[in-house]
Amino acid sequence: MAATGRVARIVIDSALPQLDHFFDYRVPDELAAEAVPGVRVKVPLRTAGRIAEGYLVEFAGDDAFEGTLSPIESVVSPVPVLRPEVWTLARRLADRSAGTANDILRLAVPGRQVRVEKAWLARQEAAETAGGSVSPSVVEPAVRGYGDRVLEDAVSRGERLALQAIPRLGRLPGGEWVGEWAVTLATLAAGCWARGESAIVAVPDYRDLDQLAAALAAIAPAEAVARADASQSNPDRYRAFLAALSGPRIVIGNRSVVYAPAERLGMLAVWDDSDPLHAEPLSPYVHTRDAALVRQELQGGALVFAGHTRSVEVQRLVDIGWVTDVGPERAVNPKVILTANQPAAEPVARAARIPSTAWQAARAALTGDGSAATGPVLIQVGRPGYAPVLACAKCGQAARCNRCEGPLGQSRAGAVPSCGWCGALATGWHCEHCEHDRFRMVTVGAGRTAEELGRAFPGVRVILSDGEHPVQTVGESAAIVVATRGAEPIAAGGYRAVLLLDGERMLARENLRVAEDCLRWWSNAAALAAPGAPTVLVGVSGALGRAFATGRFAEFARAELAGRRELRFPPAVRLASITGAADVVQEAVEAVDPALLIDVLGPAPHGDGLVRSILRFDYAKGQEVAIAVRAATVRNATKRRRAPAGKTGFRPAPTLRVRFDDPDIL
Repeated sequence: MAATGRVARIVIDSALPQLDHFFDYRVPDELAAEAVPGVRVKVPLRTAGRIAEGYLVEFAGDDAFEGTLSPIESVVSPVPVLRPEVWTLARRLADRSAGTANDILRLAVPGRQVRVEKAWLARQEAAETAGGSVSPSVVEPAVRGYGDRVLEDAVSRGERLALQAIPRLGRLPGGEWVGEWAVTLATLAAGCWARGESAIVAVPDYRDLDQLAAALAAIAPAEAVARADASQSNPDRYRAFLAALSGPRIVIGNRSVVYAPAERLGMLAVWDDSDPLHAEPLSPYVHTRDAALVRQELQGGALVFAGHTRSVEVQRLVDIGWVTDVGPERAVNPKVILTANQPAAEPVARAARIPSTAWQAARAALTGDGSAATGPVLIQVGRPGYAPVLACAKCGQAARCNRCEGPLGQSRAGAVPSCGWCGALATGWHCEHCEHDRFRMVTVGAGRTAEELGRAFPGVRVILSDGEHPVQTVGESAAIVVATRGAEPIAAGGYRAVLLLDGERMLARENLRVAEDCLRWWSNAAALAAPGAPTVLVGVSGALGRAFATGRFAEFARAELAGRRELRFPPAVRLASITGAADVVQEAVEAVDPALLIDVLGPAPHGDGLVRSILRFDYAKGQEVAIAVRAATVRNATKRRRAPAGKTGFRPAPTLRVRFDDPDIL
């Protein structure tokens, strides 16, 4: 209980960088009992009766300000929603990224829901009256496929692991099929909870989250699991947050779950850390992997990076000895067939862009030809839609909108082409190069592929799964499933054949991570195949094809890392992008001591009259660079701009956007 007259240190809920520090307030006598560290409060800020919200983080020591302090206006809620370990994490990450701690707290602490909170407080009071919480009585489950208690003991010792997931499906006691990775992580998390510890598991999207939740439901009681999902309603999210505050829990969710409160953290796991959905789009843009690394360093417990493939960032951690490489007891690799992208002899196969080898595998799985068992066939394609890109049928130039110059595409058979930017229908279109008025398809999307396969296999069900038509699961009967990358449904018992098309087109993307991304897309799809079922990769060979076929993902990541070191690109070094008006960017760059930097790239135009400069520096210099850049950000935010002649009023400082470890640069 707080004593009267104590000095409370408050962090104000504001995105302004100049307010990112403690404010001291006096705790009035009437609020002494409620004002405890972690609660939400309202405090006066400056003059004119302005009231701001914030969190009471701690009480000042003996060296507190001895003058007259403003009192706390009110305590919004008696629930201490900001745990000390979460505040320490937010402060450390903000300092590392030249951001504000409050931006992290907005991700960590959901908005208050009064009804949910009152119901939770009533249950807490009833539990205390009944004698407190009940300790877990669940027997710690065993992980399969990694040796006798190899993973369990490593997690109990708090080790940091790079876990090679087993690429296959597993069947739960209720008959549901999920990825074996979900069973492994659920088992490790349930083991932590059985020992009276919390576990946090972060996954990229809702498909992965549903698999993990199903695996946990089979081995852990419902009250042990708290799900924090970005798609949840505000009351459901706050309810899960309060559950995590109630004692040891298994907290699962998307990227922001890494900030969840966790009593006695036993394990923090991240699945598929190279998925771009783990990159936080909000300031200060901290990646899930980086947040997990910092939290494990601060709070202890085990850290697990799991995936079918290995990210270059995790491989760097393995190489420097910070993370230990762990794989299955016995190597488990899908049956991968590499084939050239040569037209098939069958006309229907040519229309569907499927080479002979892949066509034969699909036909055997669908019709039962040869020794293959019949069942569903997965066909992964690179683009959604019907015909995403069109061109002039005469000269071959890309078809552009006559209104805004955007690319034209076709959403379905017989539809009028439309612009991908402004949505305008291309009625009366003519080519600006040759005046021709007819189109031809340049790229074929999932919709057109599904249409051609339906003609090739009459009577076989064709299922389309993409962002607009999500499908979670399919049965074990014969069917053709055409899916875009990342949208593949799970088939009962696994797919009898997996065809990976558009490999060359995927690799043509201008991105330093393109090979790593393709390897992840293909490996995640291959893991959905039934045991012994063929996975056919079309049009890809060389080192990337061999790595996929042999499962030598760590070696491939190590080679990629070596290439990054030669180019001095992340993760071999760190970088920070600074975007804004040219003079503002120049001031921010000049604020950093050149001795801290490897070099400065730019400034280069970045649209809308802005420029961007890129700072490259070693990991050891990261903290000093962040301090200098943040100081420049605060100076820019506090500048008053002179109003134009003849006009009065305040002009805000120009925007300065700072992003450390910016993935868009790669």
